[in-house]
Amino acid sequence: MHASRISRCARRGLVAVVAGGSLLAALNTASPAAASTASAPAGGSKVVCTSEKSGLAPKLSQDIAAALDGRKGSSALAVYDRPTGTVCRYQAGTHFDSASVVKVTVLGALLRQAGEAHRHLTPQEAHWATAMITKSDNASTDALWHRIGTAGFQRFLDLAKMHDTVPGKGGSWGLTQITAGDELTLMRLLTSENAVLSASDRAYALDLMHRVERDQQWGVPAGAPASATVHVKNGWLPRATHGWRVHSVGAFTGNGHDYGMAVLSHGNRTMKDGVAAIEGAARVIQRDLAETGQ
Repeated sequence: MHASRISRCARRGLVAVVAGGSLLAALNTASPAAASTASAPAGGSKVVCTSEKSGLAPKLSQDIAAALDGRKGSSALAVYDRPTGTVCRYQAGTHFDSASVVKVTVLGALLRQAGEAHRHLTPQEAHWATAMITKSDNASTDALWHRIGTAGFQRFLDLAKMHDTVPGKGGSWGLTQITAGDELTLMRLLTSENAVLSASDRAYALDLMHRVERDQQWGVPAGAPASATVHVKNGWLPRATHGWRVHSVGAFTGNGHDYGMAVLSHGNRTMKDGVAAIEGAARVIQRDLAETGQ
């Protein structure tokens, strides 16, 4: 599927990455160790981590809390790492204006809608999808948002179990209300076998996220190991209230890596402040996961 957009060889390789990641996760979690939970306070809330890897939950919770505590504005975070059975959450149910990170959900809804109609994406849809993800092109997103329709977008949210996400009204896709928890659910969906998106659809979406333009590759990839394949989408939006919304979501695959994260923020004085906050949290997560020898 989608032969008009990526070569068969490239697609087969990406499908293998997705399938391989799922197989690796299954092998690593076949006989899980007893999970431990730890928490650490940050900004009036708590970072809560659970892990099957000894010592990882307290380390992650403390390091993430230290990275987030004391910053101006509000933030939320969610992380998973399949090989170690790790999950971390910080205000993961809090709503934020989506800005451009919603574009990954728009892509998922488009792929699901095409799949249900038993058809390939049209060349025009493929062009829009590529520009929407790799360039964060707003005009392409407008076109796909209206083509999918509110009902089509909501159907994907329901199937994906992204129950806390509320579509923006009319053409205001950037004001869709999202949570870190739902964004992490989407990253999991893109990196494991499921009934919502086919293997070729998942590979296609991950490929586009891997090919995001260089100047938009900031955020959760900060500190990622060179051996990981990075798939990322960021969003940024200034408004009169709550200042800059700056968000980053991503998944990391290949060479034994199988993890993802979502970091959302608003109340940033500048976009640079938001990027710095996200990357501060991302770096400690990347470091702590790397030190586990996953």
